[in-house]
Amino acid sequence: MAATILVADDDRAIRVVLSQALGQLGHNVRAASDASTLWQWVREGEGDVVITDVVMPDENALDLIPRIRERRPDLPIIVMSAQNTLVTAIRATERGAFEYLPKPFDLTNLVGAVERALAEAKEPSRSEALAAETPSSGSDALPLIGRSPAMQEIYRVIARLVNTDMTVLIHGESGTGKELVARALHDFGRRRDKPFVAVNMAAIPRELIESELFGHEKGAFTGAVNRGIGRFEQATGGTLFLDEIGDMPLEAQTRLLRVLQSGEFSPVGGRQAIRADVRIIAATHRDLRLMIQQGAFREDLFYRLNVVPLRLPPLRQRPEDIADLARHFLTLAQRDGLMQKTLDASAIERLKTYSWPGNVRELENLMRRMAVLYSESVIDRRIVNAALAEQEPSPAARANGGDETLSQSVERHLDGYFKAHPHGLPASGLYDRILREIERPLLALSLQATRGNQIRAAELLGLNRNTLRKKLRELDLQPSRVAK
Repeated sequence: MAATILVADDDRAIRVVLSQALGQLGHNVRAASDASTLWQWVREGEGDVVITDVVMPDENALDLIPRIRERRPDLPIIVMSAQNTLVTAIRATERGAFEYLPKPFDLTNLVGAVERALAEAKEPSRSEALAAETPSSGSDALPLIGRSPAMQEIYRVIARLVNTDMTVLIHGESGTGKELVARALHDFGRRRDKPFVAVNMAAIPRELIESELFGHEKGAFTGAVNRGIGRFEQATGGTLFLDEIGDMPLEAQTRLLRVLQSGEFSPVGGRQAIRADVRIIAATHRDLRLMIQQGAFREDLFYRLNVVPLRLPPLRQRPEDIADLARHFLTLAQRDGLMQKTLDASAIERLKTYSWPGNVRELENLMRRMAVLYSESVIDRRIVNAALAEQEPSPAARANGGDETLSQSVERHLDGYFKAHPHGLPASGLYDRILREIERPLLALSLQATRGNQIRAAELLGLNRNTLRKKLRELDLQPSRVAK
């Protein structure tokens, strides 16, 4: 059905493209270069959908949106912006925008957004759902940085989630910024005035996890001389961030599942239930679905946590964000009292070609190190190469298992293998062969570390005990002999 689309953008090329594309679909398009004309059309009752840029010559569209929403609450507003930050996405959503699209936008996505807006504008519940505007956090600080398509999608998802209490499970490699995302969901959400409590499951001894999460009563166990407040109670009214949830022992997973199901918990040694008024955000770098198959993670808990999955891309998959991130970290270093530094084009190109196994955290450490150790005010490719070489483990350290990661070690081993067989690689079976080469020493060393205790070894590996026994038989590993 033909509709009238109001377009406001000070870029003539964008006005022409949108007019042609939407016109070919049979819609009537009215285009303006300023916010005042758009506002006049809206007051006169024109338009079925609004498409507007944020920054225009006479007014910021984010300030205009509330007036449009008040005057015509059922009029869908699609916001476009070259200011591709998380703050822009959240503010557009807070003010009642139907959709936010970063520039440069995909024309197919924009047309699809118009069609959805026209369809959903007919629903009577639409205006009621958008009427409640959440106050802004009042902060222009950028909790996350990135203009890449992958990060823009993250911003859009966060913007939709901040005003809900939906449970979120964040997936991503170490150093990708999982806690930053969790903090953004809290800081821009309706629980922002309440506590944000973060707990790292991998950093807590397994025997203390339940007490750490749920607290304990006086005398509940040896050493409990006073009542202890757990993280759930500390986070009352706010957000509880469970980092590295994949490292939680099975018995604690069972307790957490009961809390998520009932909405209540009891301290260790206590009988009175306490209401769990918290929003749960969990994060992991592990493959939880694989852990479920191995019997190391509860499937029912996974589905309780995985209400909204959010996957953060590693830095190597968004090289277009590296320059902005690097400059940001240099600015932070300057605020900490270090000398002002700038990056030249050769340095940026070198940073983009590096693999970043430590992701954003590694980039931040590198920027701070160069700000401290090098006197030059302009950082070029030569300095970046020198700084990267300093953080690489020496051959001796590699031989002794120094700071080289398992991934780097395997990559080095495979690289040597392929170079040694340039013309005579096996016809097939390399994948299974490499897995066997890794699996046998891993199981043997795990049994040595646990002195042959198969139950403890299975827990250490994240395997079901029966699965471990089967693998030991297949590999002809005898626990009593291996543990010596």
